[in-house]
Amino acid sequence: MPKEIRTQLLTAGGFAAFGDVLDFSGQPDKLINQGLCGRYNDRAKLVHHDGRAGISLFDAAPRQLPYRLEMMERHPLGSQAFLPLHEHPFLVVVAEDDNGRPKNVQAFITPPSIGVNYHRNIWHGVLTPLEAPGLFAVVDRIGMDKNLEEFWFDEDVVVEK
Repeated sequence: MPKEIRTQLLTAGGFAAFGDVLDFSGQPDKLINQGLCGRYNDRAKLVHHDGRAGISLFDAAPRQLPYRLEMMERHPLGSQAFLPLHEHPFLVVVAEDDNGRPKNVQAFITPPSIGVNYHRNIWHGVLTPLEAPGLFAVVDRIGMDKNLEEFWFDEDVVVEK
């Protein structure tokens, strides 16, 4: 029998231990461009050890629920922000660390057009859009040192709606 993880709606409070929710909540920090543009300032805590921040574009194939979670990854040297270039929700899977292994896996469904920033060294699932197109801008660390650890589950883990 597979271990089942139920999704929950992504909220800033529920996700705070793992990273930042990138949204337009509240009032803009300031108005710019002759008052025609609200700036929501500094929404993500970007950390990049011995590297630089880079912006990459990802085109991921959509998945569906139930979703078989085979692997999680983390980036010990930098945070990683995912900004959807569409208005579709996507699946976000995160976990606490237990001596180099993910534990207490949690799954979230983002509201439309909302991004996330995984803090440095947080276990997370791979990019999992639920609809096409799976286009994202990703801000993460660019550098020569290895910044990826993977953990492959030896048990069946299934994310359900």
